[in-house]
Amino acid sequence: MTTIKYATEIVNELNRTIDLIDENEAERLVDTILESKKVFVAGAGRSGFMAKSFVMRLMHMGFDAFVVGETVTPSLEKDDILIIASGSGETKSLVSMAEKAKNLDASIAVVTISPESTIGKLSDLAIKIPAKPKAGADTDYKTIQPMGSLFEQTLLLFFDAVILRVMNKKGLESGVMYGRHANLE
Repeated sequence: MTTIKYATEIVNELNRTIDLIDENEAERLVDTILESKKVFVAGAGRSGFMAKSFVMRLMHMGFDAFVVGETVTPSLEKDDILIIASGSGETKSLVSMAEKAKNLDASIAVVTISPESTIGKLSDLAIKIPAKPKAGADTDYKTIQPMGSLFEQTLLLFFDAVILRVMNKKGLESGVMYGRHANLE
């Protein structure tokens, strides 16, 4: 298969996977973000990179949005939401964060392959992205991609779609966001 044919198949996989995400869960996430005082996002590895891009866009819209673990991140409180991006839902550092957030009575959402995971069970909302690294007989899709690539790519697209929906609900235009874009680069 050529490079461009691989790219075409990746896009096809993304379309199939996105079609399987529950629309009601996605809308609940949007509403919870809009109702929250501060938004905290956490993830590890490539999932963490996707989460950081999500926080950046929330900040561009004027939300108090933070990446867990950064030196300028404030404390999580009761009226806040912690959004965790974790394919497995079992990453130990993220499980610890979810447990701490639960003890602080904050809202917890996880975007994951495994809503039945430890983090999924701790969460108020678990959004399933059906993108297992190795497709088997029990799945509705197949992937040609290595490791967690399908999950991570779908995660980025899902988070960008959440941003568009939040913008829509707040009546924001993209141009407004440029005023909060970094200017010391």
